Amino acid sequence: MAALNGAPARAFIGLLCLWWLLLLLFYTFPQIDLYVSTHFFVRQSCKAAALGESCGYFPYRHETYLRLIRVFLFRLPYVIAIVMLWKLVACYWHSGATFNAARARALKLALGSLIIGPVILVNLVLKANSGRPRPWQTLDFGGHLDFVQAGSWAGRCSSNCSFISGEAASAGWMFCLIFLIPQPARSGLALPLVAISFLSPAIRVAFGAHYLSDAVLGWLSSVVVFTGLVALTVSPQPEKKTEI
Repeated sequence: MAALNGAPARAFIGLLCLWWLLLLLFYTFPQIDLYVSTHFFVRQSCKAAALGESCGYFPYRHETYLRLIRVFLFRLPYVIAIVMLWKLVACYWHSGATFNAARARALKLALGSLIIGPVILVNLVLKANSGRPRPWQTLDFGGHLDFVQAGSWAGRCSSNCSFISGEAASAGWMFCLIFLIPQPARSGLALPLVAISFLSPAIRVAFGAHYLSDAVLGWLSSVVVFTGLVALTVSPQPEKKTEI
């Protein structure tokens, strides 16, 4: 109970409230999503024009180098997770004085937040059931489905839907790893991790695969889950620096 009154718990509550406030903002002003996506969409004349029809494409989606970067960023979190799992197993090969409890705790925290956040909450729950079409699936951007705002479950997407972005959630998870890396490695890895964590959701928006709200809320969801786990697992006693 003492841990729940500490800084991690306050950070968790603050970030959770921020997540809901941002959702309310995007729900109330859906034109924000449409405005941002419009800047990545090239309109073309339709061959057989119909009422309300909009034809065109998202050009960045067809850039080979961006597609390769996207594939790399998509797989990177799970490659990191496999390495972490291997290190966690290696930790438990030791016992007694050679067992690094701080490292084991950091690895379990990182893997737990990945499983609870991007895997379960985002991909298995929200994306599978929200029903929000991706931008390129909507009538506004050359698709065949109606646009629905963030937080609405009235969309007609049947699976792997837009709300919220799974890749943005994985990127947010990688951002959280900065806080588990000890110095001096943190100073060298912080900037690349920050760049990667913002580049991945930005590419998804540019591709027309997600709206801005999907990317922002997806990214922040992992930070919320991570701080929540920290609040639940933090020890009131001082600990040694964690190492991954």
